[in-house]
Amino acid sequence: MAGSGVPRQLFLQGVAAVYMFAFASLYMQIPGLYGSRGILPARRTLRPQGKGRWQQLWETPSLLWEAPRLGLDTAQGLELLSLLGTLLALSALLLRPLRHRLTYLLLWAAYLSVCQVGQVFLYFQWDSLLLETGFLAVLVAPLWQRPFGKQAPQGELAGAAPHEALPFWLVRWLLFRLMFASGVVKLTSRCPAWWGLTALTYHYETQCLPTPAAWFAHHLPVWLHKLSVAATFLIEIAVPPLFFAPLRRLRLAAFYSQVLLQVLIIITGNYNFFNLLTLVLSTSLLDDWHLRAEQGHCRHRKLPTSWPKTLLSWLARLLELGVYGLLAYGTTHYFNLEVDWEQHSVHTRTNFTFHQFSQWLKAVTLPTMWLGGASLTWELLTALWRWTQVRGWLWRLWSAVQLFVLGMATVAMFTISLVPYSYVEPDTHGRLWTGAHRLFSSVEHLQLASSYGLFRRMTGLGGRPEVVLEGSYDGHQWTEIEFMYKPGNLSRPPPIVVPHQPRLDWQMWFAALGPHTHSPWFTSLVLRLLQGEEAVIRLIQNDLTRYPFHKQPPTYVRAQRYKYWFSQPGEQSLWWRRQWVEQFFPPVTLGDPTLEMLLTQFGLKDKSPPRPPSPSFLSQALHWVRTQLSPLEAPVLLWGLLVAVGAITVVQTLFLSHASAPSKEEKHKKAPKKDPGATEQATSAPNNCSSGPRFPRRKK
Repeated sequence: MAGSGVPRQLFLQGVAAVYMFAFASLYMQIPGLYGSRGILPARRTLRPQGKGRWQQLWETPSLLWEAPRLGLDTAQGLELLSLLGTLLALSALLLRPLRHRLTYLLLWAAYLSVCQVGQVFLYFQWDSLLLETGFLAVLVAPLWQRPFGKQAPQGELAGAAPHEALPFWLVRWLLFRLMFASGVVKLTSRCPAWWGLTALTYHYETQCLPTPAAWFAHHLPVWLHKLSVAATFLIEIAVPPLFFAPLRRLRLAAFYSQVLLQVLIIITGNYNFFNLLTLVLSTSLLDDWHLRAEQGHCRHRKLPTSWPKTLLSWLARLLELGVYGLLAYGTTHYFNLEVDWEQHSVHTRTNFTFHQFSQWLKAVTLPTMWLGGASLTWELLTALWRWTQVRGWLWRLWSAVQLFVLGMATVAMFTISLVPYSYVEPDTHGRLWTGAHRLFSSVEHLQLASSYGLFRRMTGLGGRPEVVLEGSYDGHQWTEIEFMYKPGNLSRPPPIVVPHQPRLDWQMWFAALGPHTHSPWFTSLVLRLLQGEEAVIRLIQNDLTRYPFHKQPPTYVRAQRYKYWFSQPGEQSLWWRRQWVEQFFPPVTLGDPTLEMLLTQFGLKDKSPPRPPSPSFLSQALHWVRTQLSPLEAPVLLWGLLVAVGAITVVQTLFLSHASAPSKEEKHKKAPKKDPGATEQATSAPNNCSSGPRFPRRKK
């Protein structure tokens, strides 16, 4: 049985890396989003309600309740948490001894605290996914990490405790829920673009922040776009059940299909840390043997010698081929694939109805829950068997305690996750065990499990809607306010900002899909621009000299709605073309009755002026750090962290390899004495991992 020690370490490293990106990205945006003069000041979200301290902390779990005790306001507390989270995640990424349970508990608590005050700018599925993944990392991480290369105590089994693989199974279950639900909602939404397999003909130009590669992908042939949509359904709906396949090669095939999908999304879209986090979840499909073989370690794999083992090996291969054949047949049949050899294309169309899909979904949702339960039962039985192999009554007792606690936690987390997973099919949700609903309701505010479903409907079928802000001094001549990342200037290429998420730019994309009254925060943005708030302006242009009103705030601000399309290959020096649609937000000035009415309606007026921060040492230190980092653009900071991690890792590897290399004297001492009777043929035997050990023959 292949172990999962190396994949678990990769998972913990990956979670630490994602935490680092998430905290650092958010830190750069806190003053403009949540400062006392930001778009949505964080101080409004945490107000004592006259409840007890512990009850208040349970209902709104956030470490920011303690910020006043440190002499900080809520926004400064956010900065402190983000900085500490970045440093702690960076340390866990680089130092193996820090990848233990307490570290990941602190990271999860810090990000949960941030999300409690994040409001609409942190209402994204990947924030919920990071919280759920982060809590699973708390369970997966050991109580302490052994130094690399150190052997396990004599009483343990093969260097791994019996309970260690149990929580890691929850990561695979989360990956299954994420991918399966993301595929299902595309069809249950009845979106004509998904059902017509034309979604990708719009997706590349209508997604929030495309990359330059999205322009080229958009101009690929339509038949290839349709084939790609069919492949997406295959990877997201048909492949995920293979995550629990008993054959490891099927699981590895599922792993590489997920990697292919996520890498293509990363190349064509700036989805911050979401796709990186999905790749981290995919490590649950790997095992030690595969990773060590990839690293070039020599492994002697014995071929089956007895006829029962040979028969089982052939049956496994036949089963594997049968699964691949079934997937190929299902894809060909349900999407009516036809190869046109004359035009060198593939014709594709959906060969089933919404009613048929609904009936299929109703029939398979509950069995997939049973599949997860059966897989978890197998993991529990395997852990019990490993426990019986532990030597020494003291180690066996300690292993029994850990196995019981982690086993109960794993079963509880699986039960809780069934509730949000059942949302994919309403009838199944109603038939779910009531105990699962009660357990989920009791911890729902901790966001231990969430429902997922990405790209439910394809927007912008008639053109990408885009909101363009404009400012003026006289109300007649208007100047466009260009953002750093979202489309605006027609000749500017789409940026590459991953893994940073410019949260204001993302919300501007959502605001363009409806009237401005559906996005109350937009009125606050207009107010801050009229007031000339520097922290908010830095969300739009970090280089203030590029902001058209950096010398004096505009007297009037308005917003127009345009429709954007990618330019055609023949249009030189242009990446976009656009057409005016309508006025999105009316021209307003400070004190304008329309602006005042909207601010009052949405509860955005400052009823009491913010308290000036106390001149404590901690607040002054935070201000100094902010002053040093504010000139940097967020992507530059994140890429700098990534480069630093890579450089330190290389130095660590070189140092460890040099330190572990034996000296010449040690080599001479450890060198075996040559046998004068050894044959010349034995000494010249090739060093091949596949060949067995060779022993020299002695002369008689």
